[in-house]
Amino acid sequence: MRSVTNDPGSSGVKVLDKVLHLLDVVEYSQPVSLQELVDLIGLPRTTAYRLLTALETHGFIRRNDGGRYVTGSRYGTSNLLQVTPPILQALTQRTGESSQLFVRRGNQRLCLVAIESPAELRTIVPVGALLPLDKGSGGRVLTSAPHSIKAGWLESVGERSPGVASVSAPVMQGEVLVAAVCLSGPIDRFGDSPGRKFGKAVVSAARELERMLATSADGREGRSAAGDRRLHQ
Repeated sequence: MRSVTNDPGSSGVKVLDKVLHLLDVVEYSQPVSLQELVDLIGLPRTTAYRLLTALETHGFIRRNDGGRYVTGSRYGTSNLLQVTPPILQALTQRTGESSQLFVRRGNQRLCLVAIESPAELRTIVPVGALLPLDKGSGGRVLTSAPHSIKAGWLESVGERSPGVASVSAPVMQGEVLVAAVCLSGPIDRFGDSPGRKFGKAVVSAARELERMLATSADGREGRSAAGDRRLHQ
């Protein structure tokens, strides 16, 4: 476990400073226990636990199988925004259909990236749209255990909106489900079994996104290690 030795910056908003410092320590020392965080930061145990619970609720951190804290799916949103657009553009160009990237936000899913089909009749999901988790393939992917998605994709036909079909695949970062790649369009073009037609292309886009996220994480790890060495020099 690496320790963070530099003091947190001060913005004048004490609670915010504490939360961001806590996130920094989790990021650079993960996986880390509650007691280790208390020792590293110097916060009272009850305060640390309260802040950690709030961060976990909003997806910034999570607990691994051993109960130790690691960064959560929401922590990687900025990376998703950077690497996703060209992958979805390629998916839309390959299939001719609209593509989206969804992430979970509480009991809903948020459209983080959207590329529209060039076809006159197409599905339009604006960036920032909040959709239900219990309807549509994208929502079901975000609420499913990844290993249970045996084909690598889930499909829906007229489930969230009449006349619209979709195929979605999970995007993993390590052991964490961080997003769902979705391809959507009119049932007239997708047919009654859209997964058979587009599943392979959607899964391929999701795997490419995973590779890009892993490359990005490796780069951050190298920069963080270099920063740690400078801190201790």
